[in-house]
Amino acid sequence: MSFERVGTEEVWNGRIASVRNDRFRHADGEVVDREIVSHPGAVAVVAHDGEHVWFVKQPREAVDDYLVELPAGKLDEEGEDVLATAKRELAEEIGKAARNWVHLTTFWASPGFSDEQIHVYLATDLYDEQGHTDEVERIEILKVPVSELDELIRSNADSKTLVGLLWFRAFRDGAAS
Repeated sequence: MSFERVGTEEVWNGRIASVRNDRFRHADGEVVDREIVSHPGAVAVVAHDGEHVWFVKQPREAVDDYLVELPAGKLDEEGEDVLATAKRELAEEIGKAARNWVHLTTFWASPGFSDEQIHVYLATDLYDEQGHTDEVERIEILKVPVSELDELIRSNADSKTLVGLLWFRAFRDGAAS
């Protein structure tokens, strides 16, 4: 089972993503067209202070709702590596930094139509650190006791948050390495 990209054409380019039409030839010779949303990728941070996990609640206009999410952000700074982005976003979104960082996982956000990857980190031994941003962010900072983790997982609808919390729970319970 193999395939190769045999053509690509960008059809739209926006501030946070672009769309292209790609052609692929599969091993059986069939050529298919796919619309692909291209995204630079993102980070999400499970910020754990020993007793709480920190979140942001913010408007997500695409789904007409406010969502409770892990602190997160787009890989949009030229030359900035993934961990540096995670550190910057943690400071910008919840005003914290961490002495310890562990990469939990990297996953495709929605591989049926997008190339966006999200890198999830665990940040511990937190301390105050104010970040700087030019954006107006409508964020409410929440800290949730770890004892409420299972309920938060059951009630959450954000994919990066669910992935991060499930990895955190497995890591905390010794199942992840």
